[in-house]
Amino acid sequence: MSMTVMHFQRRPGSQGFSVERYYADVRSHLPADIQVRTHVNRFLSRGILQRFIDAGLAAWCQKDINHVTGDVHYLTYFMHRRRTVLTILDCVTLEHSSGIKRGLLWLFWFWLPVKRSTAIVAISEATRKQVLQYTGCDPRKVRVIYCNVSDEFQPRPQSFNPVCPSILHVGNSPNKNLARHAEALAGLKCRLVVIGKLSDSQHAVLRKYRIDYETFHNLSREEVVQHYIQCDLLLFASTYEGFGLPIVEAQKVGRPVVTSNAWSMPEVAGDAACLVDPLDVQSIRSGVLRVISDAAYREALVTQGFKNVDRFSARVIAEEHAALYREIAASSAGKPPTAAHLSIQTGRELGFGAAEDASKQ
Repeated sequence: MSMTVMHFQRRPGSQGFSVERYYADVRSHLPADIQVRTHVNRFLSRGILQRFIDAGLAAWCQKDINHVTGDVHYLTYFMHRRRTVLTILDCVTLEHSSGIKRGLLWLFWFWLPVKRSTAIVAISEATRKQVLQYTGCDPRKVRVIYCNVSDEFQPRPQSFNPVCPSILHVGNSPNKNLARHAEALAGLKCRLVVIGKLSDSQHAVLRKYRIDYETFHNLSREEVVQHYIQCDLLLFASTYEGFGLPIVEAQKVGRPVVTSNAWSMPEVAGDAACLVDPLDVQSIRSGVLRVISDAAYREALVTQGFKNVDRFSARVIAEEHAALYREIAASSAGKPPTAAHLSIQTGRELGFGAAEDASKQ
């Protein structure tokens, strides 16, 4: 049964968003029986009136399946509930809110959009647990489908520079933990490469700890890939991630990864990364030092990384989306749901073992 799916996307701001690249990859790998069109918001996700207008415009563009692909949850308000899918990237806004603001955010950004959708795509088991915790919806409604690593990232072996390694840091938002990264690297001979436009205060922190660094922003996809290729290791000890795509991007290229032992990151990294406590500067420093000084450990991380990324291929992720679309189409047509549609995915096979935790060294 062929069908047409509409992907509804937010209008990117000045720095662009990885979720748009992610769903572009999904679309390019979907089978021929699923035709996908895209609808991009007219306005940035700001203000009540602009969001209301975009929600109304989205309602006029509905197809057999309507998939709101992330961070514009309000587009679900006027859609056909039984044909609507909502991707939730994370629940960090609720974590950082309180009082009346938190109550309104919970109601209009999470509870109501979940209520107005027939299925929820959570990009990690960690996000799935949060969705269930905050909305109380039927667990059968929430499907874990990971983000994929783009085919643009390919293995590119290179010799590691233990004397003065190039350390890649991706992102400039507070959860990317740049200040603690800088403190952890103080006194180490290395070059920190930051992807993201830094604020004056972030520049000041890097200067305070006398970090040798350079920063880049507004990069093309090819330029971003090149920075992964040129680095010696990825430092991604973020304090919060719904998924943590840079982890698998670095693993796909063949670079060792130091990341956090919190939220979704152990789930994504598997046993192919050095896990550290993102709130403990000494833990971060110990993880980086271990990767730099222990060649056997470093090579093991790279080898395991190549195995780990198989879980996140665009083909695998597109097939999981296709299965969900078919189930919803069958259900809306009055056909009995499949066993897979009724399964509770709390026991998803994650395929990872006991990862190294530098905070315990």
